[in-house]
Amino acid sequence: MSDTPRDVVPARPAATVVVAREVGVGLEVLLLRRSTVGAFAGMWVFPGGRVDDDDAGDDELSRAASAAVREAREEVALDVDPASLITLAHWTPPAIAPKRYATWFFVAPWSGQEHTIDAHEIVGAQWIPASAALAAGLPIAPPTHVTLETLASVPTFDALRELIDARGIERFVTLPTSHDGSMVLLWEPDAGYATADPAAPGPRHRLIVRDGEPTRYERSHP
Repeated sequence: MSDTPRDVVPARPAATVVVAREVGVGLEVLLLRRSTVGAFAGMWVFPGGRVDDDDAGDDELSRAASAAVREAREEVALDVDPASLITLAHWTPPAIAPKRYATWFFVAPWSGQEHTIDAHEIVGAQWIPASAALAAGLPIAPPTHVTLETLASVPTFDALRELIDARGIERFVTLPTSHDGSMVLLWEPDAGYATADPAAPGPRHRLIVRDGEPTRYERSHP
């Protein structure tokens, strides 16, 4: 018998692919602007979507990788070499989310092709350095913000691979709470994660979102 409460929507498998390129001063990423209807309305996102039943693979990760390649082709007409995919992280949304997608995040070096969009579901696209995307205050979801923070911290794909080798492929199981008028999203090993207490002293791994202020990512571990 499942331990999942009946009112919790099961999370569907999904994949996101960050198409990126080295530009001499860091990594530049391809961000897409969603239309004002549907999931992530009006937000800047990376290509991605749910894993389909016919996506090839022998396990969850390989099927997600196939989905990432397919989504890059469908959403921006870019070919991604499956062998080039860098597995970055896995995200599980809060149990309270009305639509839940358990999402693998991959990074893919740009193939050199020009991207195209359908101007319907995707209404805009831009290449932008990860650090500049954060500084611009674009409307983005928490996983996008944290991913940009990671990519802004490394200058090259080799440095990104070294970082992942050191950290491992991180799993973000989001615990939402609030503190002093801010929404706080906690992830292990934040000191407040086990008790949902963002005031608990100790290590930090969290995103702080407050109206009218820049979103802030705090991470005290490597």
